[in-house]
Amino acid sequence: MNIAIIGYGKMGKTIEEILIERDHHIPIKLNRKPEAEDLKNIDVAIEFSNPEAAFENIGALIENKIPTISGTTGWLDKLHEIIELNQKNDCAFLYGSNFSLGVNLFFELNERLAKLMANYPEYKIELEEIHHTQKLDTPSGTAISLAKGIIENSIKTDWKLDESDSEEIIPIKALRIDNVPGTHTVSYHSEVDSIEIKHTAHTRKGFALGAVLAAEWIHGKKGFFSMKDVLGLN
Repeated sequence: MNIAIIGYGKMGKTIEEILIERDHHIPIKLNRKPEAEDLKNIDVAIEFSNPEAAFENIGALIENKIPTISGTTGWLDKLHEIIELNQKNDCAFLYGSNFSLGVNLFFELNERLAKLMANYPEYKIELEEIHHTQKLDTPSGTAISLAKGIIENSIKTDWKLDESDSEEIIPIKALRIDNVPGTHTVSYHSEVDSIEIKHTAHTRKGFALGAVLAAEWIHGKKGFFSMKDVLGLN
């Protein structure tokens, strides 16, 4: 396929490597909003830019009827507008806070564990995420997705960055350390013991491969999707 890369930073360059390995073509690599002229003969676009640019980038792609994969976090207050635009243009859009296959399995484990732990209020929950110092949003989109998975399966109603004394709020601790691709930990602590699940990324390749697999999957489809659809978890 002809796949456009919108956001040619570290992640974009890793995605490029995997696209080449899988025999795809990359006619354009942009660090700006794509124009109609850029998008001729493009089958799918993969967008990994930054929170400030993502909304405009994705909107331009969908308006030009380019099926789009986006992994940019920090802009989701406008996600409903993109979903509406996608429907209006009869296009395809897939958003993922994290495209790693392991993380998406981790999301499923997190939801299952939350259901089990909901009956044991003596356990206090905590989320921790660690990323490289260049990451622009805090907490990570993955941590927010984990928190939402817990909220949907427990009495928790919201999350809060750093500490919280409320029984209904999930505290998220965010750390920024050089050269850490991403580590996420969900912990349940009581006076007598602790239960913990953890995902540690070793390189960016896991995220990039998942995005490429999503791009291959979405080709020819219409609608709004997630990695659950790609992995058959819905």
